Parts: sequence; structure tokens; C-alpha cells
Amino acid sequence: MNTIVSTGKAPAAAGPYSQAVKNGGLLFCSGQIALDPASGTLTGNDIKSQTEQVMKNISAVLAAAGTTFADAVKTTCFLTDINDFAAFNEVYAQYFSGKPARSCVAVSALPKGALVEVEVIAVTKEQ
Repeated sequence: MNTIVSTGKAPAAAGPYSQAVKNGGLLFCSGQIALDPASGTLTGNDIKSQTEQVMKNISAVLAAAGTTFADAVKTTCFLTDINDFAAFNEVYAQYFSGKPARSCVAVSALPKGALVEVEVIAVTKEQ
């Protein structure tokens, strides 16, 4: 059975989807971009500052589900410029110290002109 996870501490879904869904001991977090949860506007104009906001948003969704970055088992990362890979990794590594499995790809564009988007699958304490 699906359980929808939602928090006001992360940006509201901008379409017909949830911030995250729990099912079968797993949490599936929708991709987060660098939106300020209060204003809904994109924050930062470089990869590091945007990645920091993405991680804050992910942290809020994980916390709402009773999990943390340590519970992450898989991430998918989207960059609009693969040349930002090293700078992105500097920030990413500060949060995902458990080194979950990961895919990281370059895409032609992201919503609202974002430079980065990250989605997460994590293990939950509830089955």
C-alpha cells in the first residue's frame, strides 16, 4: 500500500505527483531542484549553491518520512552541464557519505532553468 509523504519544508509538487511515496519498506523521493520551499523560486546561480538547496529539500522530505541520507540506497542525478560533475560531487559527497548506488547524467534542460535535479530511493524503518 502506498503512503504519500509531504512536507511544507520542501517545495510543493508542481504537478500531479508526490514529494515522495513509501511502499514495501522503501521511500521513493521525486526529483528535487533548487527551489526555495517558501517562495517557490529557484535559488542560486551556480552548481554548488543549487546543489546545496537540493540537498536541503531532500533532507526535509527524508525527515518527513522518518529517514535520513544514511538510509539512501540509490540516487539519480541530472545535470544540465556535465562539466559541473566535479563541483556537484563536492557538495553531494557531504550529504551522501554512505555512497548509495547512483546514476548521473547530463540532460538538455530541467524545470525552471535549474542546473541540477536529484531523486532518491531510501530504505524506511516501516515495512
